[in-house]
Formats: sequence, structure tokens, C-alpha cells
Amino acid sequence: MEPPTSSRLNSRKRRKDGSGPNGATEPDGIPPKMSRRSFGLREPAPFSDEVEIDYSKPYIRVTYEEAMRGTPLDRPVRVYADGIFDLFHSGHARALMQAKNLFPNTYLIVGVCSDELTHNFKGFTVMNENERYDAVQHCRYVDEVVRNAPWTLTPEFLAEHRIDFVAHDDIPYSSAGSDDVYKHIKEAGMFAPTQRTEGISTSDIITRIVRDYDVYARRNLQRGYTAKELNVSFINEKKYHLQERVDKVKKRVKDVEEKSKEFVQKVEEKSIDLIQKWEEKSREFIGNFLEMFGPEGALKHMLKEGKGRMLQAISPKQSPSSSPTHDRSPSPSFRWPFSTKTPPSSPANRARNESTITYDISEDEED
Repeated sequence: MEPPTSSRLNSRKRRKDGSGPNGATEPDGIPPKMSRRSFGLREPAPFSDEVEIDYSKPYIRVTYEEAMRGTPLDRPVRVYADGIFDLFHSGHARALMQAKNLFPNTYLIVGVCSDELTHNFKGFTVMNENERYDAVQHCRYVDEVVRNAPWTLTPEFLAEHRIDFVAHDDIPYSSAGSDDVYKHIKEAGMFAPTQRTEGISTSDIITRIVRDYDVYARRNLQRGYTAKELNVSFINEKKYHLQERVDKVKKRVKDVEEKSKEFVQKVEEKSIDLIQKWEEKSREFIGNFLEMFGPEGALKHMLKEGKGRMLQAISPKQSPSSSPTHDRSPSPSFRWPFSTKTPPSSPANRARNESTITYDISEDEED
């Protein structure tokens, strides 16, 4: 069952109103993620001399308006872009992408100049022509590659390859005695401008290599290249080897410093842990000491209990109250009235009195 038409119209309207500069639907300008599928081709682009062209059909150029409206599938807009493409980089790929997306139905032909033309008009290249042909062949936006492309485009060349438009950046390209080699193309209304990618070019890459030449020379010597292959003198070779050894020593010293820092850090962490444990144990020890030997500690109570037991063991047991007393009343003695002297006693009485006195003294000693 199909969804209502009004909801579909509303969703289309929201996508149209909320689209960003690159067709994004999010407010922050980030394009929506695409479904996972293969967009690339499985084979490299063919060379122009390997492609058959049906010359039975007349060559009639399409206008810019017709190209923008869209052409039939069997009649794509044939766009031509040329260059040196030395050290093929992202700036080259972006330029070819723009050329491929100039019109809804585009067939992109890319011309690559030969070594002879490039060395005569521009200068020496890092990659040879076969390497540059192969690099352009494997760009996903290219449909056909023209080898040994001309430096200046002629009407005969445009007619041979049935080219409708020529894509290049709009900056005048002065070469081969001309202020702009694309001037006649612009006057004929066949020029389609593209934008250069700032910050990346073959000249920039070569400048980086020349600037850091020593670094790359040392790296390649370390990887097994000979000094002869790198065009390095004997003295420079020895200098690079010495610098390599110095760098290795520096790296080792740096590694040792890092390891020592890690070791010191670990020791500090462990010392902090030990100090914390020592503080905890010291607090525990002090608490136990005060609990044992403090004013109200367990030792005081133990001493009190021991002292009480010792006193109880040393002191004699008290006699019970029902037992007879040891106190005896002294024997009655007769005294003369109004006389401090005892009366004279007979020998028998004297002996009795002495015995009584002796008994009393013994009783006092016992008391």
C-alpha cells in the first residue's frame, strides 16, 4: 500500500528547504551518509587508440544549455581535460572530478602530454610518461586517456575526438609563446572552468622533498639504497650514517629518560602508599598503647585487682564473733584502804602473786 501523497510532498519539501551547500539535509552542513555499495570501476580507463569511434554519425557539438538540460544516454557530453599529471595527487583527482560532474551525462577524456613536450615547454618530470599514463588511467572519474596529447589544442584534434567542451582552471596558462593556450577555446565558447585545490600541487610536493632532502636521503640509505643510486657523495654518505647513529643514541637516551620518569613515578606512588599505611599503623599502635597504659587503661585495672588480691592474701582472717575472747579479768587483789602500798604478804602469797604477774605479762604479749 502506497503512503499518502501529502506526506511524500512534505518530505520532499523538507529535504529541499533543509539542504546544505553540498546537498546536506542536516543543519550543520554535513552530507548524509550513503549506503554501502561499490562505486568504483573494475578496470582502468582505456586509451583513445583502443576505443572504436563510429564516424558514420556526424559530429555535432551540443550547446551549453543542451548539456545542462541533459543529453540522451547514447549521446553523452564529451568533455576534455589535459595536463602533465606528474606525481598524481588529490589536486589532480579533484580537478577531474569537477570535469566529470560539469553536466548530468558526461564522458570524460583526459589527455596526458609526453615527456618530450613536457621537458621542452615546462621542465623535467619526476615520473616518466608511462607512469603518468598509468596513474591517470586508474582515476575513477576518467573514461578515456589520450596518450601524447598536444600542448595546444587544434580544431583537427577537437574534431577527431569529438570534443564538446574543454575543462581547465580559469587562470591564464601562458606557454609556447602564448599568453593563454586556452584563449581560442574560450572564444569558441567551449571552455568549462574548474577550481584549483589550494595547498597541493606537484611543485609543492617537490619543494617539500628538496627542503627535507637530507632526511629522505638518510631514510633511503637506511632502507638499502646505495649512495650511487641517490647521487650522494662519499662524504655525505658518511655524514648521513654518523647522523643516523647520533639519532639512535638520542632516541635511546630519550627512552631511558622516559623509563626513568615512569620508575620514579611508580616509586613515588608506592612511597605515598607506604606512608599512608605507616600513618594508619602508627595511629593504631598509639591507640592500643593508650588503651593499655593510659590513665584509665587496662593495666591500671589489672594492677588494682592484683593489689587487692595480694592484700587479701597477706592480711589475717578475723575470728568469728561467737568465739570466746582471750581477755581475762585480772585476779582480784586486796589493797589496804587509804594506803598505796600493798600489804605485806606471806611467802605463800608472794609466790602466788609472782605467778599471777607472770601470767598477766604473757597475756599482754599475746594481745
